[in-house]
Amino acid sequence: MKRPSVRRLALAAILSSANLLSAQTPFQFPTANHALYEVGHELKFFAPTAPDKPWTSGSFGCVRSDGWQMHEGLDILHQQTDRAGEPTDPVLATADGTVMYVNRKAGLSNYGQYIVLRHLIEGLEIYSLYAHLSRADVAAGQTVRAGQVIAMMGRTSNTSERIGKERAHVHFELNVFVNDHFSAWFRKNLPGERNDHGVWNGQNLDGLDPREILLAERNPVKKFSLLEFLRSQTELCRVLVRATNFPYLRRYAPLVLKNPRADQEGVAGYEIALNYNGVPFALMPRAASEIKGKGTAKFQLLAVNAAEYRAHPCRRLVVQRGSQWVLTEKGQRELAMITY
Repeated sequence: MKRPSVRRLALAAILSSANLLSAQTPFQFPTANHALYEVGHELKFFAPTAPDKPWTSGSFGCVRSDGWQMHEGLDILHQQTDRAGEPTDPVLATADGTVMYVNRKAGLSNYGQYIVLRHLIEGLEIYSLYAHLSRADVAAGQTVRAGQVIAMMGRTSNTSERIGKERAHVHFELNVFVNDHFSAWFRKNLPGERNDHGVWNGQNLDGLDPREILLAERNPVKKFSLLEFLRSQTELCRVLVRATNFPYLRRYAPLVLKNPRADQEGVAGYEIALNYNGVPFALMPRAASEIKGKGTAKFQLLAVNAAEYRAHPCRRLVVQRGSQWVLTEKGQRELAMITY
């Protein structure tokens, strides 16, 4: 009888471990690298941007350009290579889901070759993204299971300087989907700019911190809830939008709060809480009587958490001018994209 190869046995071990994790948690690691759980060994898990940069430059948030550049995912370091030093780590689906998009033309995105999966968890649509792949092993429309191999790690991108072999990684994101009408919004607001990926353009996916999620899932005392995680985001700012019918309301209905007054009188707008990455995590319907006298601007800034802005300023959604906080052009554009 033919004996299985060492590589096949290793892959079987990966899938077995993945299946165990998926039975316990909504999300699992997208590779066999689980060193995030090893205290003090962050450099075994994250791929920093350069040897002299801290591991945090490969994590999520305002971690680059002295805190002024957003990185919307985790750069998870490779663990195995072939004889040429190229990464050979299988990339795994983080949860059960559907393949929504596969980009096989590396030159069309700084993600290089990438895959987007859709997951439905606690009534919420979450979209995982896997980038810099050497190849994709799935096609749009395909159903996948948690832990299923969907791709091979690589170093692809559209940048002039290729990702080095020593920091080969998969860029991994967990996102909310901003707007079904993104392509139309893009054509209207960014005329002349290319959009090669339709609604699967990275601008239409607002990231959550996968590191926080993966660590929270491991908490032995408190069971992880994605809905609770989203609802408990720290507010950067709160805005009033004079829009009443946009796709985000339906896609993320569990994040829409109850307001008996608006139910009785009718909805004239929404008060939306945004985290520092622009993710709307609480949407309160408001009646006309509740916003009377607040002006007629399409978007109105109601409150800013100054401490949160100082800690995470890189999206530049708001700015302080003198003693007054105002929405920036980027902030207004984000709201326009959400409510289009």
